[in-house]
Amino acid sequence: MISVEHLTKCYGDFVAVDDISFEIEEGHVYGFLGPNGAGKTTIMNIITGCLSATEGRVLIGGYDIFEEAYEAKKLIGYLPEQPPLYMNDTPLEYLKFVGEAKGLQGQELKEQLERVIQQTKIEDVKNRPISALSKGYKQRVGIAQALLGNPKVIILDEPTEGLDPIQIIEIRDLIKELGREHTVIFSSHILSEVQAICDQVLIISKGKLVAFDEPQNLEKLLLAPNEIIITTDAKEEEIKDILANINHIVDMKIEEGEKEYEYAVAHIKTDHDDVYEISRNIFFGFAEKGKALLEMALKKTDLEDIFIELTEKNTQLKATESEEVDQ
Repeated sequence: MISVEHLTKCYGDFVAVDDISFEIEEGHVYGFLGPNGAGKTTIMNIITGCLSATEGRVLIGGYDIFEEAYEAKKLIGYLPEQPPLYMNDTPLEYLKFVGEAKGLQGQELKEQLERVIQQTKIEDVKNRPISALSKGYKQRVGIAQALLGNPKVIILDEPTEGLDPIQIIEIRDLIKELGREHTVIFSSHILSEVQAICDQVLIISKGKLVAFDEPQNLEKLLLAPNEIIITTDAKEEEIKDILANINHIVDMKIEEGEKEYEYAVAHIKTDHDDVYEISRNIFFGFAEKGKALLEMALKKTDLEDIFIELTEKNTQLKATESEEVDQ
């Protein structure tokens, strides 16, 4: 549906988007995840034809967004981070204007207005001034205008930014519903949001694409595996001796108490598929040496761990490349 090839955007010496390539297939919900300033909005503005690229190209349904803009843009509905609303209009007046601007007329316009108003659940406020609406309803009106023309792709830039918890849940549910009929791309820096909604996640850091996969598969990209955290009365050397006899332990970090009566906490990382099997081996290893395990907890890799690790790696890589250039 969307093909992005070697996309680069520079502002003078600053590289906002750095040679990014990816393919978006039809019928899924995609999340652009990254910290503020990562390049998410720039990528979206280029994909929608609102911004030119320094290098690379973008195909929407086979149409080049730069060379065949009219055909490509007909396939896209876009909600920018700041919804382009006319505050003195009612939602119905505003949507009618947008529909006419998109070339809709007569019965087709009427039917589409009814459909998007119903889809976004703004029937009760359609005749109120937009200025009098809550931010959640304003976002719904913005999404409604993106749906006019029945585009195949809906692109939403930070659609839940600034909303209260109830409004966030409502917009998330709306995005899920839209994903049944459209290809949806939305950006966010909220990890739980992307994890809850998306079929595929693209992690952007410093203008680079550092990961692209299903949320449940992203943990396979990590060098850091599952973690077992134990609290014990054993000393550091005793902990190391016990763990040395257990396979599939790839790393450990020991926080030993400063005083004799304080207990040590060890963070143990394993690459074994069955973390419970390793936990069992650790338990019996300490029991055999007569050392008590006062607490044992499992910490499985989640999207937040993946996000932090991948973005930190990219930051370190950027710093290394910069040092090499300086030399």
